[in-house]
This record gives sequence, structure tokens and C-alpha cells, in this order.
Amino acid sequence: MNLLPDAFLEPHTSSKQGLGLINRELRVYLTPEVPVCLYWADGSCALLHSSRNRNADRRPDQKTDDRSSSSSSLITRQRSVMASEPVSVVFKLYCLTVMTLIAAAYTVALRFTRTVSSVLYFSTTAVFLTELIKLLLSLGMLLRESGDWGRFRSVVVSNILRSPKELLKLSVPSVVYAVQNNMAFVALSNLDAAVYQVTYQLKIPCTALCTVLMLSRSLGRLQWFSVFMLCGGVTLVQWTPPQATKVQVEQNPFLGFMAIAVAVLCSGFAGVYFEKVLKSSDTSLWVRNIQMYLSGIVVTLIGVFVTDGAQVLEKGFFYGYTPWVCLVIFLASVGGMYTSVVVKYTDNIMKGFSAAAAIVLSTVASVVLFGLQITATFLSGSLLVCVSIYLYGLPKQDTSRVQKPSTDGEDTQKLIAV
Repeated sequence: MNLLPDAFLEPHTSSKQGLGLINRELRVYLTPEVPVCLYWADGSCALLHSSRNRNADRRPDQKTDDRSSSSSSLITRQRSVMASEPVSVVFKLYCLTVMTLIAAAYTVALRFTRTVSSVLYFSTTAVFLTELIKLLLSLGMLLRESGDWGRFRSVVVSNILRSPKELLKLSVPSVVYAVQNNMAFVALSNLDAAVYQVTYQLKIPCTALCTVLMLSRSLGRLQWFSVFMLCGGVTLVQWTPPQATKVQVEQNPFLGFMAIAVAVLCSGFAGVYFEKVLKSSDTSLWVRNIQMYLSGIVVTLIGVFVTDGAQVLEKGFFYGYTPWVCLVIFLASVGGMYTSVVVKYTDNIMKGFSAAAAIVLSTVASVVLFGLQITATFLSGSLLVCVSIYLYGLPKQDTSRVQKPSTDGEDTQKLIAV
């Protein structure tokens, strides 16, 4: 496929009415003899004809409808407009609120299953099932978005089965998150719990830094201040006074700090990388989710057999499962779906603020359910979290898509001629 020079092209503009789901004017250039097949990122295409070429095929006595000739140049087209439609503030607040509540409920339910139950389930199997359910939910949402089975099948084949490069691209976050989890475990094994809690919160400003570097997005002084305030607030909320113990554990602080540094960098990079992939193209959010969850299933399945393989084979995959465990998996799956929506339409920094609010809510719930004692440190941290959320939420630039320098070429659609 080659770009044709303008001298050989006939300008043709499709009206907004003729574009159906595409709610903006589409300008393309057609040759009088050759139709143009315009391919979109989600695998579908639009076949357009020159109005002069169409009229030439009609008999002299055949009447033409000017209105239909101006609006019927798009013969077939179905495209998701989720990425291009403006998203209301109410919708963003709804997603952030639901994500926060689900995360808080998930934390409380997870604590219940790991402390109350006498028989502990394998956490690696729960993580694997979470990825599997998120994949099934994304397939269901893509089917709903496609409208019918045939179009759904076409999108899956073109964007997933026949796009190994895209699958490889979306496998990066899954692998990086796996490295992050392992590094966090190494850090916790070689650092005191208090030191770990403080240093691990550096993932919040690290995410902000990755946002600036990878997405070319600027943050004001007030927003940077609120990010570090959030970091301090979360540290205070999760602060646990060190307790004396007679058990001497051999630790390597240098290894612990190196591991925490890698974990912090992985956390910031993986989240912002996924945000960049989501916002750099018009590919459906659900297609991107499917691509990422496929690799996530492979990574977590490997984790099951590497970590708990012998015990899983001996006791069974669903050993220790109860209705509460199923609730935890369900909350994690639905929360993951809302997280991708939040990243798509806000940013990773807002996701971090939402997670901080969930920590505060889950701690308050733990006071009622588990008898946790509220301390002055927790109250101070909660206040810092609330103030930082307010400061960061003050009016700023739109972050619903990646900023790109405007050029004249972006005012018209690219020509793709067969």
C-alpha cells in the first residue's frame, strides 16, 4: 500500500451523518477509478468510493440522490469510539469511587481469609483464577461492544490471534509486575517492616516521575507537593511500631534496599507503560485487556507451579477454598477491570490516590471487624491522604489521552490506497 500524490487525487468529504458512529468529519482523497479501503487499528475497515466514479456507473435515465451520494460513501464501518468520546467528570468520579470501594472491600475480605480460616488456600492459585476471570469478563465486554458474534470473532482474530507483536507488547506489564512482586518479597525479608513500609511508598512519586518522562506530561508544583504528601500519609496510615523479638533473623540491608529500588521502579514503569499503550491508539480497551490478561495467565500459572507446585499436586488446586475466598477472587477481578478503566480515562497517579483512600477505608473497617486500634499516627496519615487527594484534584490538564504535538497531517485522515 502506497501513499498517492495529491495531484492524482480527488478530494471527497463524508458528512457527519454518513459516518454513523464516528462523530467527527472524516476527509479522505479518492482516485476516480480506484476505491479506497481504509483500515482501522481494531482490524475493521471502511470501503469508500469516489462520487464521480459511482455516478459514472449509473444509466443516464437513473436518478441520483444528492443526499445519499454525500452520505453513503462509508459502506461498512463499525468502530469503538470509547477512546475518542469525551468522558464526563461524573463518569470518572464514578469509576474512581467504585474502584476505591472495591479495593477497600477486597483488603478486608483478604485479611479475613488469611487470619480467620484455619486452612489456608494457595494464594498463587487465587491470583491465577483472578487473571482468568478478568480475561473472561473482558471477552464479554468486547462481545457487548462488538454487537454481534461475527464482528466479535473478526476483532479477536485480527487483533489477538494474528497480532503476536501486540501480545508481546502487552506481556511487558505482566512480566514487570511479576518481577516487582518477587523483589518486594526479597526486600521484606531483608529489611525491617517499618523501613519497608516507608521506602516502598516511594512507588507513588516514582509513578509520577514515569508519567512525566514517558507520557510527556507536566505536573505543577502543587501536584508534586500533593504526591509527596500522599506518600507520607500512606506511610503513617500503614505504620506499625517495631516490636522487640528474641528471634534473630539474618538480614542483608544492602540487598533489601536494592530490591526495594527495583520494586519501586517496576511499579512505576509497568503502570505508566500500560497507560501509554492504552492511550496511544484507538484500539478498544477490552482488546488491550485481553492481550494483557493472556500473558498474565501464563505468568501466574508459572508462579503456581514454581511456588506451590508440589503442594498443589498433593492437596489439589482448590485446597482451602471457601465462599469467602471466592468473594476475594471476585472482588480482585472486578477491581482489576475498574482499574483499567481508571487508567484509561484518568491516569496512574489518580489510581495511586484511589488506592491510598482504599487503605484508609479498609483500616477503618478493620477497627470494627478485627478490633484494630486507631492511633494518632493513623489519624494524622488519614488527614494527609485526604488533603493530598483534594490538592491533586484541583483543575489541571486533561489526562485522558497521551499528548501529541499537533501537525497539519493530523487534521485529515491518512490515505491508504490498495
